[in-house]
Amino acid sequence: MKPAANRTALLVVDMQNDFCLPDAPLCVKGAMNCLPKVIQAVETARRSGSVVIWVIREHLPSGVDVESCRRALFEDGRKGATVAGTDGAKLVEGLSVLDEEPVVIKRRWSAFFATHLDLLLRRLGIEHVVVSGVQTPNCIRATAYDAVALDYPRVSVLSDATASSTDQVQQSNLYDMAQAGVGILDVVSFHQELLSP
Repeated sequence: MKPAANRTALLVVDMQNDFCLPDAPLCVKGAMNCLPKVIQAVETARRSGSVVIWVIREHLPSGVDVESCRRALFEDGRKGATVAGTDGAKLVEGLSVLDEEPVVIKRRWSAFFATHLDLLLRRLGIEHVVVSGVQTPNCIRATAYDAVALDYPRVSVLSDATASSTDQVQQSNLYDMAQAGVGILDVVSFHQELLSP
């Protein structure tokens, strides 16, 4: 194991059926295209001894804990999205959590907001936070910015293991994050950094 590997955490954000499947209520158009790269990133992190942390969005069936912009998904008899215990809240096929891998449940864009993620990362001695998943302008960006604001020494987003509704949105958000000090890596670079001799 490289010394940097045990100080690196890969966050896998919102790779759930309700965000990834084409007929899902909150489908991110590029989600299924980035799935193979997310799988590769997870395999790289596991092989290197880095920590994989699964960030899952879940809501109560009533929707009382959802943002105001998504309340309509729970009104007038609608069943909502990413409701705890439903198929929509499950990880998309191809991804699975190992017993020793932490899971963080969130209810807002950022994986840090009102969760124990910061406590977990500090306890693990993490110095490099790497973000993957969906979607880039919302949860990926909010999580990366919060990691920067919390003074993690290094914060990166995996450009090809994240996705947006269009390539233009993806590239614009990656550009913005880079200007704020977020490193932009692809999965090959992530692999080389952690596993190359």
